Amino acid sequence: MAFRDSGMVDMHVVKRLRVAYAFVLAAMVIFGVRLFYVQIIRYDHYKQAALSDQLKHFAIPASRGIISVHEAGATVPIVLNQRLYTLYADPTFIKDPATAAAKVAGVTGGKVSDYEDLMRTKHTRYVVLARKLSEDQSKAIAKLKLAGVGAEEQDYRTYPQGSMASQLLGFVNNDGVGTYGIEQALNNELKGTPGQLKAITDINGVPLAASKNNTSVKPVAGKDILLTLDLSIQQQVETLLKNDVEHAKATDGSAIVIDPNNGAIKAMANYPTYDPSNYENVDNADLFNNDSVSHPIEVGSIMKSLTTAAALNVGAIKADQTYYDPSHFKVDDFNITNIEEDGGAGVRSIADILNLSLNTGATWELMQMGGGEINSKARNTWYDYMVNHYRFGRATGVEQGYEATGYVPSPKNNGAGINLTYANTAFGQAMTATPIQMAAAFSAVMNGGTYYQPHLVDSMTDSTTGKVTVKQPVVLEKNVVSPKVGQELIPLLQNVVDKHYFVPGFDQSKYIVGGKTGTAQVAKPGGGYSDNIFNGTYIGFVGGDKVQYVIVVFMRHPTIGGYAGTAAAQPLFGDIAHMLINNSYVMPKAH
Repeated sequence: MAFRDSGMVDMHVVKRLRVAYAFVLAAMVIFGVRLFYVQIIRYDHYKQAALSDQLKHFAIPASRGIISVHEAGATVPIVLNQRLYTLYADPTFIKDPATAAAKVAGVTGGKVSDYEDLMRTKHTRYVVLARKLSEDQSKAIAKLKLAGVGAEEQDYRTYPQGSMASQLLGFVNNDGVGTYGIEQALNNELKGTPGQLKAITDINGVPLAASKNNTSVKPVAGKDILLTLDLSIQQQVETLLKNDVEHAKATDGSAIVIDPNNGAIKAMANYPTYDPSNYENVDNADLFNNDSVSHPIEVGSIMKSLTTAAALNVGAIKADQTYYDPSHFKVDDFNITNIEEDGGAGVRSIADILNLSLNTGATWELMQMGGGEINSKARNTWYDYMVNHYRFGRATGVEQGYEATGYVPSPKNNGAGINLTYANTAFGQAMTATPIQMAAAFSAVMNGGTYYQPHLVDSMTDSTTGKVTVKQPVVLEKNVVSPKVGQELIPLLQNVVDKHYFVPGFDQSKYIVGGKTGTAQVAKPGGGYSDNIFNGTYIGFVGGDKVQYVIVVFMRHPTIGGYAGTAAAQPLFGDIAHMLINNSYVMPKAH
């Protein structure tokens, strides 16, 4: 019988134990090194990774500034904030989207399938389920205790005056960004600074009350803005504009009332309009535009008032002089003629140019700027007045989104009938300007030569300090024309009103009313002008001892018959002038 050596058996056991021990020791070393790497070397990384599922960033929205206007010596809000709720979900916390969606829809009335699709969104911690929920709906959602579903307070704009001044105001979109109008132009001032909350949440996404990782920064409300608008004037202008657009069967219209002595806009209206509290329901985005500032047009014969002012200012003509008008001028092989009522060739006065709206008269004034003919001197002189005195071709800086600059052709000889082009600009064709540009330029002439920047902001109030900053009038140009020219032009334009007595009933011993019509041909897309589509314009003033208001009216494509300026725009000017006088907005002459 053979026996195994016990010493040999012990040696094998020892070897096995040593190998096992080595494996165990190596494993411990590996785990130790890994633990050191994770806990020491990569501590910050894994801490943030661990927190990422529980640390949530909450933006605390700032209250947007309130917008107010003047009314009877006081101020009233025209744009306020309404605290509603935005329903959101964090898809990473939602285990059963179908059930959660059904419960949410039971409160909001929304579509279950839409909510479920949003709750299944990948790679995001935040999706919006619904907006503008009431406080009761928000409480009902909270009672459901759905993991990953919550509602946060959010300010939504509300409009006590409905659609009034909607294009001027603009709106705030769902991202909280001001769009169009004053909301866009002054978005930075109105929006304020959002607060911030970083909070550790529980498994349901609810912030824990006590955590050293929680941080909070309070929001800063936006600035409150007081506009220069007069509520009553704005309301009445909008009503008159609507009535006259519909009566003239025009596609749309605009009207501006501005104080020429400081540039403050008292009314700025467009029709048709829209409800800014329901801007999402507007099908035609063109309704959002404030055409008074964003739609340049060929202004037509209202330009003759500014052409006359320029010719007077350079000494090319005198206010009381006469000249022989041939009833047509041939410029670059093209005949410039007048309307049928001009009476034919004959001796005419400067008053006749405005009263009879003579295209040949405006062309003759341009010729006088060139020493008797349309040449480089005439073109450059008139260009200087259009661009540098009247500031056409550049934005006024009025506080509105999407302000347009218009177009003024270069005076250089381009070999393509530049003299004809400039003859056309003298009576408001072949160049474009917005109603607000015309109002500001005409105001500069009426006030004696100071071009004030047209503005809508009267003052701003800081929400933190309560400090009120009043906006002072900004002078953009001086010596636009001399005070003498302004005084000469006033009776010339009064004469137009006297001859065309379309403002019956005002006492000429107490008030001054003057203005000029414009009927502009509409350019065709392929070139040339339409023979049967026109725009109607009117520019004028009303005052007592001095001009107190400038009024600009624009009617697009009226079909009432007659000349667009006379039949469509002129009556609206008369209505607005009467309204200002009858409601004691105009201070009568002292004696």
